[in-house]
Amino acid sequence: MTTMLEYSGVHAHYGAIHALRGVDLNVQKGEIVTLIGANGAGKSTLMMTLFGKPTASAGKIHFQGQDITRVPTHRISRQGIALVPEGRRIFARMTVLENLQMGSTFADPAHFDADLQRMFAMFPILEQRREQRAGTLSGGEQQMLAIGRALMGRPQLLLLDEPSLGLAPLYIKQVFKIIRELNEAHGMTILLVEQNAHHALRVAHRGYVLQHGEIVLTGTGEQLLASPEVRAAYLESSAEAHG
Repeated sequence: MTTMLEYSGVHAHYGAIHALRGVDLNVQKGEIVTLIGANGAGKSTLMMTLFGKPTASAGKIHFQGQDITRVPTHRISRQGIALVPEGRRIFARMTVLENLQMGSTFADPAHFDADLQRMFAMFPILEQRREQRAGTLSGGEQQMLAIGRALMGRPQLLLLDEPSLGLAPLYIKQVFKIIRELNEAHGMTILLVEQNAHHALRVAHRGYVLQHGEIVLTGTGEQLLASPEVRAAYLESSAEAHG
């Protein structure tokens, strides 16, 4: 397999706070890799360090063999990386269609119509709501729009930061079904940051457990689901609830 993304000994700080402590992580082309951990473990920081917010204070980040540790944020999207941020952050006053148009900024305009139809085939509710203001959508519909907006940029690597956060159980299952389909049917490489460890590990090929800015455990999704440490810390209180 080809390594698409690699963190090597990455440290990051927010002022005096040492948020990442020598993180080693890799994502192979065609994989779903998930990063789980408690609130404040550094999951979102690890993802945002890829975009230089914050910039890694030590270590290297490589994307498709190129060192992007110091590449300016505005150039990262042009590298073929798209982020679906925590909290969705759709453009609430714009229509669904306008949000999707914003996602296609760095893509070849020649592909726009075909890509738009692909998004509508993947998310039929977005076609029904295409002229509706995005802020009036339900939370689950907004999450689908956020994913669709990211995909309109034709990324090679899709980053998902807490995609199930705040969603009703029905939409949570739908979001993870979409993640699996993107990978299996479209070959999308995905790095998934998620507190919902049960669903995340079921869909992931491999996973990493982050505690206090350090990777403390890694393995396949199945191995981590079966791990006593992971079960005790992240699964036992929620496995039945999440189905």
